[in-house]
Amino acid sequence: MNLAAKQEYYTYRDYLTWPDDVRYQLVNGVPYMMSPGPNRIHQEILISIAATIHAYLDGKPCKVFAAPFDVRFAESEDTDNVFQPDVMVVCDEEKIDDRGIKGAPDFVAEILSPSTARLDRGEKYDVYEKEGVKEYWIIDPQAKLIETYTRTPGGSFHRKTSPVDTPVPVAIFDGALSIDLSPLFSE
Repeated sequence: MNLAAKQEYYTYRDYLTWPDDVRYQLVNGVPYMMSPGPNRIHQEILISIAATIHAYLDGKPCKVFAAPFDVRFAESEDTDNVFQPDVMVVCDEEKIDDRGIKGAPDFVAEILSPSTARLDRGEKYDVYEKEGVKEYWIIDPQAKLIETYTRTPGGSFHRKTSPVDTPVPVAIFDGALSIDLSPLFSE
């Protein structure tokens, strides 16, 4: 997935010059080409999470977005992190512009695939934690698990793991909303 490139380090300024017909993420200055269209279960999970959150947010100030929508972790074009999380929630409208989100979303969900698991659990996890994402979910369709990471008072993530057949509360909404993916995995 790593893009072989002429230079070793890129910024959002470079990213803006790349062709629109190929999707990339920029992680610590390294471009990663997005894999071809996701599989069926990935799309079903993404739509289920986004739709459930969207319905809950009706009339509330937060907004939900789904990939492809850029999250850049600084307002400057010199930022070296530009992600396209599967699902994200932003509760500060000042962070939203026509290009995407400037700064950390409040909630991020990434749905693993074999080609993204290392990046989602490694470098992207580190950036999400460092940049102040309040809640980060990793959904693993193969293992049928949801890992939730919520911010502790000390600023680091606290991990909890749940099976996909159990409704999982969204912590940023103080438990007023739970995501139930069990219908997608019942057979």
